[in-house]
Amino acid sequence: MSLISLVVILIVVGVLLWLVNTYIPMDPKIKNILNAVVVIAVVIWLLQVFGVLGSLSGIRVG
Repeated sequence: MSLISLVVILIVVGVLLWLVNTYIPMDPKIKNILNAVVVIAVVIWLLQVFGVLGSLSGIRVG
């Protein structure tokens, strides 16, 4: 994956999160939880893309 595509994906995710936070009325607690989940998911995805974090296919929940 090229650096340009990574930057484009991060910009798209940021704009979508901004749109949700700006135009969808939600309780502030729910917005904070949504923001935290999106940020954690993006950080984990970036770590996996750069090879810092191993493949997550072996992780099972439950």
